[in-house]
Amino acid sequence: MKALSDNQCEVCRGDSPKLSEPEIKALLGEIPDWSVEVRGGVMQLERVFSFSNYNSALNFTVKVGHTAEEQDHHPALLTEWGKVTVTWWSHVIKGLHRNDFVMAAKTDKVYDLSEA
Repeated sequence: MKALSDNQCEVCRGDSPKLSEPEIKALLGEIPDWSVEVRGGVMQLERVFSFSNYNSALNFTVKVGHTAEEQDHHPALLTEWGKVTVTWWSHVIKGLHRNDFVMAAKTDKVYDLSEA
């Protein structure tokens, strides 16, 4: 089976279905360090990444930004000294789509390759 991080994002439109609870639970098994947060009634994937300093956190943020541009799917990024909070959700459907899990897995891969 293809790793989630090796998938590409697909076009998500306003009529694209949100993931069901069982689908979310299954996909979370592939990205165990992520959690589902609900803000304003919108389910979102979130993870906090730790770094030894601000420069490492900033470099990671830039790499995630490049990955997001390549896939045309963009997260909320909060960069602080020693940590970056990454939040994925599909704005157009106001919830979670498979793309969000693909991008979370790609974000994990960026982190694994970074100088944490």
